[in-house]
Amino acid sequence: MASEMETTNISTDSFLPPSASKKTKKRSANDDAEMQIDDATGIEGAKIQNTNAPKAKRSKNSEVRKLAVPPHRYSSLKEHWLKIVTPIVENMQLQIRFNTKAKNVEIRISPETPDISYLQKAADFVKAFLCGFDVDDALALLRLEDLFVESFEIKDVKTLKGDHMSRAIGRLAGKGGRTKFTIENVTKTRIVLADSKIHVLGSYQNIQLARRAICNLILGSPPSKVYGNLRSVASRLSERL
Repeated sequence: MASEMETTNISTDSFLPPSASKKTKKRSANDDAEMQIDDATGIEGAKIQNTNAPKAKRSKNSEVRKLAVPPHRYSSLKEHWLKIVTPIVENMQLQIRFNTKAKNVEIRISPETPDISYLQKAADFVKAFLCGFDVDDALALLRLEDLFVESFEIKDVKTLKGDHMSRAIGRLAGKGGRTKFTIENVTKTRIVLADSKIHVLGSYQNIQLARRAICNLILGSPPSKVYGNLRSVASRLSERL
């Protein structure tokens, strides 16, 4: 018997699930779970019912993904909540809620989930959004199979402090973000600069190209040289394809 998942009250109705998820059906006692809507919070929760039917033994950790929400992404998550919930609930048939007490996004499988691997895909999608990617860019993780998110810090490449760290971040962004946009367009990736942390979204091969260019900029290479190397490598790859 699983315990009932609790929800807490919040002072806003912005965290509303999609309309399709409100049309829940009554199921028999043999069903594993039932989606419910808390009128006070507008947050989608999951209520576990007793069952006597035999079922495969699964650990709770394999059925639930909990993603901690950074404080600076709370308002953005609140704003784009419907865009995040809709594909997860309607297309992947998963259950999702935002736990306001623990500040976590919780995703779990439901009896209607066609494939258990969807749980990890949905977790990767939400994690990419929490890292700073746009919802539309992060949605590619649900639609395509060969996309990943790689994260690293500037100090992993070179130990920098103070003004040296600030100059390295400036070289990565460029004037008006031009350097970052150029690397994204040439390597067909998406890059997020979050202070000293760098997140890259794309295919494995493209991530390696973008990371090599970023590392060269951190080490002090001029942007013009990095652009030239990128274009030459990208042209060779296009010729192979």
